[in-house]
Amino acid sequence: MKNAIITASTKGIGRAIALAFAKEGANLAICSRNAAEVESFRQELLAINPAIKVVAQAIDGSDKIQLLEFAKNAETQLGFIDTVVNNLGMFEPLSILDESDEAFNRQLQTNFMPAYHLYRFFGKKMQQKRQGHFFTICSVAALDPIAAAGTYSITKTALLGLTRVMKLEMQSFNVKVTAVIPGSTLTNSWEGTTISPDKFVLPEDVASAVMSIRKMSTGANVDEIIIRPVGGQI
Repeated sequence: MKNAIITASTKGIGRAIALAFAKEGANLAICSRNAAEVESFRQELLAINPAIKVVAQAIDGSDKIQLLEFAKNAETQLGFIDTVVNNLGMFEPLSILDESDEAFNRQLQTNFMPAYHLYRFFGKKMQQKRQGHFFTICSVAALDPIAAAGTYSITKTALLGLTRVMKLEMQSFNVKVTAVIPGSTLTNSWEGTTISPDKFVLPEDVASAVMSIRKMSTGANVDEIIIRPVGGQI
């Protein structure tokens, strides 16, 4: 692992993965909507490992133009990106019949399109190098839809479908593709909960799984990994 790009990097699962990568010596490109947060996290990563490079950029990852500018900047400053972690996502508990058109488009542009755009940006470059790894952070809602979060479930199902197609397109080029499918994970979306952390998957659990998969031998690929709370969904 040399150069990794991680979307939505300053909180939750993205943050945990970035910290794990930094400890392993990976150069990183991180992003967040909040400029102060992303710069503060850049400094934190460099304090953990002063030997790495960290590209930090404040963007709205649901905006294609901003997202691709971030991707280009990462490539310019770090060189060939060999690991892409598609982590950007949002959860809105709305039924399909009750939501607005804006709510649908917002979730589609946040949960699905960034992974699609980054795959198209980096995919052929990885094919030419015959190396690389895409991780998409999906959701168990792709496997077990949530009626009260219909569009969220649909976009996560589409993201899992995209990841499966990516795997088929990339496998003959020795490029790896993994869908990471976590259940109830203790991120900011659960802020204020009184439920014990022991009932959740932790962001560090997801990061540990990603790191273990990334370290596997050249010939091994984990197509999909499901990580659920031991006591079931919350």
